[in-house]
Amino acid sequence: TMPLRGGNESAELIMEDGGVYRNPTEVKMSQIVLPCHANHRKELSVGQLLKWMDSTACLSAERHAGCSCVTASVDDIHFERTIGVGQVVNIQAKVNRAFNTSMEVGIVASCEDLYSNSHWTVCQAFATFVARSTGTEKVHLKQLVPRTHREQVEYSVAAERRRMRLIHIDTMKDLLNSTSFQNLNTIELPAERTRVESVELVLPPHANHQVSTFGGQIMAWMENVATIAASRLCNAHPTLRTIDMFHFRGPSQVGDRLILKAIVNNTFKNSMEVGVCAEAYQGEEPLRHINSAFMTFEVLDEEGSPRPLPPICPEPKDGKRRYQEAIARKKIRLDRKYIISCKYTEMPLSVPWDPTNQVYLSYNNVFALKMLAARNKWVLSSKKNNVKLYTLEENQTLSFRVEAEVKVPAARAFLLLSDLSRRPEWDKHYKQCELIVPVDEDDLIYRVLTPSVSEGGKVQDFILLASRRPPCDDGDPYVVALRSVTLPTHPPIDDINRGEVFCAGFTIYEVSESVSKVRINYYNQTNPGVLPYIATDIAGLSSSFCSTFLSCNKFLLENRTGPSVISNAAM
Repeated sequence: TMPLRGGNESAELIMEDGGVYRNPTEVKMSQIVLPCHANHRKELSVGQLLKWMDSTACLSAERHAGCSCVTASVDDIHFERTIGVGQVVNIQAKVNRAFNTSMEVGIVASCEDLYSNSHWTVCQAFATFVARSTGTEKVHLKQLVPRTHREQVEYSVAAERRRMRLIHIDTMKDLLNSTSFQNLNTIELPAERTRVESVELVLPPHANHQVSTFGGQIMAWMENVATIAASRLCNAHPTLRTIDMFHFRGPSQVGDRLILKAIVNNTFKNSMEVGVCAEAYQGEEPLRHINSAFMTFEVLDEEGSPRPLPPICPEPKDGKRRYQEAIARKKIRLDRKYIISCKYTEMPLSVPWDPTNQVYLSYNNVFALKMLAARNKWVLSSKKNNVKLYTLEENQTLSFRVEAEVKVPAARAFLLLSDLSRRPEWDKHYKQCELIVPVDEDDLIYRVLTPSVSEGGKVQDFILLASRRPPCDDGDPYVVALRSVTLPTHPPIDDINRGEVFCAGFTIYEVSESVSKVRINYYNQTNPGVLPYIATDIAGLSSSFCSTFLSCNKFLLENRTGPSVISNAAM
């Protein structure tokens, strides 16, 4: 074991030999920004920053894999600040989790001012790298063992981010099919005037030791043509704010000619989306699609505020398609930024649910529960009949965790606890539970009716999104996450109080496969609507939490046999 030094979550781990633990995949790069790295405003060009970030992340991935790795995709990147000439860029990258042949690498770029000794974060990113085998055998990556609290959190949430990446394209298609778009503008600048086409020859300095073009180099070239396209629209020098999630569709290598095309797809009040495409060829061969990316630019005035931008008139056919897709991407971008990018503690209690933001609400639901479960300051408040009650006071919120072990197969316990319609059978706080939106096999929306806390008071109801996840790998828990959402079809009712659940749910760990024993934890991050139900338990004046969990254990034991696979019939 390695003890923690200090009392906070960022405390260092001390090795048995007295040294400080350092993640074996961690790679750091520091670069001073020279004029050759900067643009006309003496700010570090984003293209150069992307190259440094990609190189650092690739070295981290290869340190873990022990072989060559290539960039497969990069999640959304939001650039919070700019970096000036003479300042230092510090980039840190480490592998968060390895899957079969791919791994997620977390990247943080920060800036250091040598004169004022100040530091600030510039951007964070999550990149997926794929290990490439040099022989005939397929690479199978070894698993990571997270040691620190932060590593455990990132390891746990990486599986949920991977799930979101895999359905990203489907999310876009669903939005385009379900959204009615605004009418096109009538007096605009023609988009055609923003079109840019450029060609680059891939030389050895642009490639890695396997002669594959660095993903960061391709991104830098794409950022260059995108900036030119944006400049042509506004006749000014734009600032890149966001690069949308993208993935590399094919490899590029030394000797390739890369054709880069960019055009402004749409303008909004204070921003514009530029679409960029990279294609490669050698000799007479047909063009190969390497990558497409969508970048959001702003034009800042002298006070640093975004300027209004003129509307554009899209080109016929493909231009209109790109125009409408840009509106859909903006919706997705805002959903992701609003629901995912902010700290989960800053999320509003109830977010309006609709099919287009379901993916991100589901992600946030699971992410919030995993973050709560990963807290390391839980205090044991009471124990009765092998049922333990823990509490956590943090950020002016009170959370509780109830833990017990029961001899039931893990998959069966997961199936029973994730079906909220059966919870009234064991939980007296669930008077009635109705499935109202069967979103898909992983996510369902319920209306829950709970009895009044005080005699003669109003009953309460909750609109809950239940997100259930089986383990991604051995050692992962089953997860059932709950949070409130709002539905236009189910507004509050006058004689019923509308309650809200911020973060709640179950984690189910397999303790012993041979005897089918699991450890179940129930979490709830309380708010005024929930607190009356558990206040006496926390104060030690009641043991209802124990009787409720014992009732849950009895329910699981009585139903321990049966199907353990979620089917559509169960919904």
